Amino acid sequence: MSALSDPVADYLTRIRNAQKARHPYVDVPASKLKRAVTQILLDKGYVQDYVNVEDNKQGLIRIYLKYLRGGKPVIQTITRMSKPGLRRYVGAGELPRVMNGLGIAIISTSRGVMTDKEARRAGIGGEVIATVS
Repeated sequence: MSALSDPVADYLTRIRNAQKARHPYVDVPASKLKRAVTQILLDKGYVQDYVNVEDNKQGLIRIYLKYLRGGKPVIQTITRMSKPGLRRYVGAGELPRVMNGLGIAIISTSRGVMTDKEARRAGIGGEVIATVS
């Protein structure tokens, strides 16, 4: 088994694939960054819930996915913006607006991981991790 060069991209891909397959939940290897991103997805209503599962290693995050009435996933698109080969840093005035404010951008700042709206309110920039709509 090879080491992942971009664990956040793997995390987002697991969510995307699980939703396409209509799975009720998906397990992803845990990290502080992934827990923070998952908490944002929960707070903004993109996932139903999540739990931390101990596996005597680094642990897992079990994310319970959310679907609309027709079985359509709540998350329409989830895209990795900053990659290991090309980091995307933005200032407070350059924070992206996803779908003209209908979606969210997840930003890693010096004050922790937050949405673009929270970073704009705090007047800080950071690394654009992903966009969700």
